[in-house]
Amino acid sequence: MSATYTNTITQRRKTAKVRQQQQQHQWTGSDLSGESNERLHFRSRSTNSMQQQHTAISNSPSPLCCNGARALTMLNCCVDVNCHLNAPLRGSVNRHTTPTPTPTATPTPVATPKQVSPSPTSDRSRSLSPSPSPSRSRSLSCQKHINKNSAGAASAEERKTSSASSQPFTVNLSIDLFSWTLFLLAFGTRFYKLATPPHIVFDELHYGKYISMYMRNIFFFDQHPPLGKQLIAGLVSLAGYDGNYTFNRIGEPYSPEMPIFWFRFLPAMCGSLLAPAVYNLLLEAKLSRWSSALGGLLVVLDNSLLTQSRFVLMESMLLLATTVGIACLLRFQRSRLGSLEWFFSGTTAAVCLGAAGTVKYVGFLALGLAFYLMCRHLWQQLYDAGLTDRQLWMHAISRLLIFVGIPLAVYVGVFYVHFKTLHRAGPHDSIMTSAFQASLDGGLASITKGQPLAVVHGSQITLRHTHGRTCWLHSHAAVYPVRYPDKRGSSHQQQVTCYSFKDVNNWWLVKRPTKENLVVGDEPDIIRHGEIIQLVHGITSRALNSHDVAAAMTPQCQEVSCYIDYEIKMAGELLWRVEILNRDSEGDIWHAIKSEVRLVHVSTDACLKFSGRQLPDWGFNQHEVVADRDKGIHEDAIWNVEEHRYTQTEDHRERERQMLTAEMIPTKRTRISFWAKLLELQSKMLFQSKSVPSHMYSSMPHEWPLMDKGIAYWLDSQSSAQIYLLGNILLWYTATMGILVYAGLLAFYAMRRQRLCFDISEQEWQRFVLAGDTFFMGYVMHYLPYFCVDRTLFLHNYLPAFVFKLLLLCFVVEHLDYLLRRFCTGRGVHLVRLYRLMLILWLVGVLSIFSKFIPFSYGARQMTLNEVRSLRWKDTWDFVLHKNHHLY
Repeated sequence: MSATYTNTITQRRKTAKVRQQQQQHQWTGSDLSGESNERLHFRSRSTNSMQQQHTAISNSPSPLCCNGARALTMLNCCVDVNCHLNAPLRGSVNRHTTPTPTPTATPTPVATPKQVSPSPTSDRSRSLSPSPSPSRSRSLSCQKHINKNSAGAASAEERKTSSASSQPFTVNLSIDLFSWTLFLLAFGTRFYKLATPPHIVFDELHYGKYISMYMRNIFFFDQHPPLGKQLIAGLVSLAGYDGNYTFNRIGEPYSPEMPIFWFRFLPAMCGSLLAPAVYNLLLEAKLSRWSSALGGLLVVLDNSLLTQSRFVLMESMLLLATTVGIACLLRFQRSRLGSLEWFFSGTTAAVCLGAAGTVKYVGFLALGLAFYLMCRHLWQQLYDAGLTDRQLWMHAISRLLIFVGIPLAVYVGVFYVHFKTLHRAGPHDSIMTSAFQASLDGGLASITKGQPLAVVHGSQITLRHTHGRTCWLHSHAAVYPVRYPDKRGSSHQQQVTCYSFKDVNNWWLVKRPTKENLVVGDEPDIIRHGEIIQLVHGITSRALNSHDVAAAMTPQCQEVSCYIDYEIKMAGELLWRVEILNRDSEGDIWHAIKSEVRLVHVSTDACLKFSGRQLPDWGFNQHEVVADRDKGIHEDAIWNVEEHRYTQTEDHRERERQMLTAEMIPTKRTRISFWAKLLELQSKMLFQSKSVPSHMYSSMPHEWPLMDKGIAYWLDSQSSAQIYLLGNILLWYTATMGILVYAGLLAFYAMRRQRLCFDISEQEWQRFVLAGDTFFMGYVMHYLPYFCVDRTLFLHNYLPAFVFKLLLLCFVVEHLDYLLRRFCTGRGVHLVRLYRLMLILWLVGVLSIFSKFIPFSYGARQMTLNEVRSLRWKDTWDFVLHKNHHLY
């Protein structure tokens, strides 16, 4: 019985062993195509290749595991964490890391390339051994210990979080020492002896006048927006300034009551904040902290930025607003749509860029740069498959609303304050239209006191050129020359011009062709749209005339004259038709001031027009008036009645006496809408601003990068101490070289990448492109437009472009260091050290030149003739000596 029982047991064990081996083969095949493996990751090209690989593995001898068992080479041999076959492989998941929950998926019978290899270890161990082996026990205890430790760490973290949240008034404060150090350095250089010199320096003459007019609510005209002047005016008003100081000439000493420090405080503070602003902008452009600090330090060490920040000038405010706006824009583009950071950074960027354009019009170039960066960013987002069409539209519309709506609101709001503050007439209101002047206290209202509204037969009027140049229809006793220099003949009749000053010869009388008596009776004969009139010159009594004779300066148009027959036997053509262009708002009756009229010559159907050309000496350099047969409505053919009164006597001498002795009594102002004022002032500022005459210190754009000319701001009356605008020559030349280096590298990288040669990493290439978009394009957009400007330019016009060039220089310095570290290995490491040593020496040179030329920035130290001559490193630098003798 025992032998039979023993044989039976042995046979059963053999049968079980065979079944176990068959099950192992089945488990291996199913595991290779099913559940995920936490140890090995390999891809299968197809089911057949996987089966062939499994067959090869199952037929090969299995290595001996550390617990004495044999297992497949490609699978875990056991669950013992100390087994040498369980060492992590490349690309595998570490067993001892805390697993992250993943969504479960239904296993497929065939492994795809993205699926990972399964592990049958746990199933096989449960089937082969009814109780855990010692190695498995150690593994489970290890895992429990790890889980316990991780749970303990998580609970500690939760306790720390709960303890922090239990203190609701906790504030975490972080201070960037680089930023604060740069600010303190800039503050010290900008505010040192800020009230020195106590004299009017350069454009303080103009800006000081405007600020004083703000104090007295007097209207003024300036070709730049008013935000900077408003801010300074608000500050000095708090300091007690009443606006009664008159700014007469450059170099004139300020009165003792003038708060000079507070006049110059805001530009100096903006100049101090520019250094940390540049530092933070470079950080936002992904430069290292040291390179960003270098940029802020270079701002501190540039003499031109120092000089421009110490006086009542607008450039420091412009540069600060531009820098902060671009820095916030870069952060805005990296923020998540709709987040608080996205909202605040976008709003701040839009406000700062709008403020830059409201300080000086060149600030809108920075807004153009912002639109370029946003368009490029949106173009890149089109490749993001994770963004839906709705999200892309939200990105585009939100940017449009923020960066169009907010700057526009800032701009309009500043001018609203401007018009509300300046409600009194001043020396500049004559450049505006009659309707605008009538809206000012004591302006045109002083002329129009009690004057009748409707123009009638017998009205005495002055006709003002409504748009464009300020001038009035004028005539005098002089006649046109018989022949012009080009041998053309004229009518030799009385000249009619457009005169830019108020004069008695600007008066005309409105006459019906059928009436001879010019006295206005009890029932005035009102002139309406489309009616025919004659215009009689009030002093000479000649009628306005035109005929088929070429004008003096514009031969394609007809001559306009006052008819007088000098035995030439030319018949007078004296009839003009009145066309009211704004009759939809003002009606068909010809009204003074408000009605905009066009006078059409009846015989030739030509319109009375201001040609814009200036007559020679025989015309007393007044402006030409012609009759143009062009049927289009031109602004130069629009006129309006400004001064108006009714004729009370038929006696010519008495009429002339009344014209000469008419009094102008102040009265209340009329009303004009804010939008009408804004549109008119914008047209004057943008298109009708007077160009500055040629200046001895003016320069051309091609002279700026190498600083060929500076500007003399102030000269001491007792010595050669002076303030002269010059940059740090070493810094300016190096920054110009940085532009060329960047452009060369950009072309080189672009051509190499077209050939699929990637010389730098993708991350560095993205930084290179970002710097190009922000700094290189910023420089180009702030520099090239000046080549198309037809007015007098100065070196300080280059400062916005120079700041972007300085930013690009910092990136080029860091990028060259990256290239040396990437390609100079082994003994080539000495080139990296040599480059950094040269960089330190260059920085020492910049500091040395800054300190050498600093007397020209402060003007506080008396300088001898030899000291001034020793600093004249270029022949084109026109330093001045006492009594304004040039240094040659």
